[in-house]
Amino acid sequence: MILPVRFLHLFRSLRHCNFRLFAIGHGLSLIGTWMQMTAVAWLVWRLDHSAMLLGVVGFAARIPTFLLAPIGGVLADRFTQQRLIIATQALSLVQALALAGLMFSGHIQVWHVIVLSLVLGVIQAVDIPTRQAFLIHMIDDPHDLHNAIGLNSSMVNGARLVGPSVAGVLIALWGEAVCFLINGLSYFAVIASLLLMRVPGRQRVAGGPALLAHLAEGFRYAFGFAPIRALLLLLALVSLVGSSYGQLLPIFAERILGGDSRTQGFLISGAAVGALIGALHLASRPSVRGLGRVIAWSPAVMGGGLIVLGLSSWFWLTLAAMPVIGLGMMLQMASTNTVLQTIVDDDKRGRVMSFYSMSFMGMVPLGSLLAGAVAQLVGARAMVICGGACCILGALGFATRLPDLRRLIRPIYIQKGIIPSPAEPAGLGVAEAPAPAPTQSS
Repeated sequence: MILPVRFLHLFRSLRHCNFRLFAIGHGLSLIGTWMQMTAVAWLVWRLDHSAMLLGVVGFAARIPTFLLAPIGGVLADRFTQQRLIIATQALSLVQALALAGLMFSGHIQVWHVIVLSLVLGVIQAVDIPTRQAFLIHMIDDPHDLHNAIGLNSSMVNGARLVGPSVAGVLIALWGEAVCFLINGLSYFAVIASLLLMRVPGRQRVAGGPALLAHLAEGFRYAFGFAPIRALLLLLALVSLVGSSYGQLLPIFAERILGGDSRTQGFLISGAAVGALIGALHLASRPSVRGLGRVIAWSPAVMGGGLIVLGLSSWFWLTLAAMPVIGLGMMLQMASTNTVLQTIVDDDKRGRVMSFYSMSFMGMVPLGSLLAGAVAQLVGARAMVICGGACCILGALGFATRLPDLRRLIRPIYIQKGIIPSPAEPAGLGVAEAPAPAPTQSS
């Protein structure tokens, strides 16, 4: 039987030993991560039955990414990334075991969870941009980078489907502490995979600029080049006004659809299915070329799904909208990641990926606060519909600038061999005719 060509492309980055090790270790660890996230939310609700405290815990876990990710990016560019990730994974292990220890001892309180969530957020502010920047060093052939990013996103969403379900069973049988313990132990898998990797050594930067000067240099580089700036701003917009719908799902599940926590679980799983499909689609693409069009229309797809979610009062219609939302969000997030990783200078990769982390994950807690405040004033339906409309408008604005952005990126794609001949159209997509490369970004 002859397999489809795109299916043959799907797992090609696994032929690289380092990425294969990472996929095994990180995949196991991700399941533990989603188990802990589920158990933390359930524990806080069980201890205090406060929706506000649920929001506080989520805010504490994510706001450090917005505030500290640029510093994490500087560290990623100045120090050996492999060792830095091992250190962050070891600290995450300690955080999970601290939660487990407090639970097993019977001394756990909500303030413990808030503080430890804040600690984990600080760790992730360094870990996320460093891990994103290190991804290219696990791939011997740079042309397989977008496949590795797609497979990595697939692992995240596969774990998102498995982890919460397993956590629900374990919580019912033995309580939340078991989930924290399993998550802590799962970090040994990813640490072991990192220790087994053999990557070209990176020396610590000697005599380089001070931390703040290094950070300012990265900011000028990222936001002074129009394609990087446009990609980051669109992602930040969608994360702020679109991704915040998750904070309001309990309202839709209970008050609008007349369901319960199981209804919310179905909606979350529906979004995860769509995200997984999007990640697998991107992993199966043979090339990075053409992703500009994907980035341009995917926020509009997500926005359309959000509008249906806001208008629907029927469970099955709402459930059908969730994969559309997850698909649009994943396509934009992973495609933006791929293009940024392709066009960025190697010595500034960590800092640029820290701005990516800010735009994607760092805006989520701010969006959650915004969604809660607006929903309190005008209702959850109106908030979600407004968010969907903003995503569509953002997509239209990006699409109008796409030809100019393609012309700016085209010389980089030629230099990296993605475009074999200067006569071929390129950039973020492949539709437009060739144009002269500008001398500087706008």
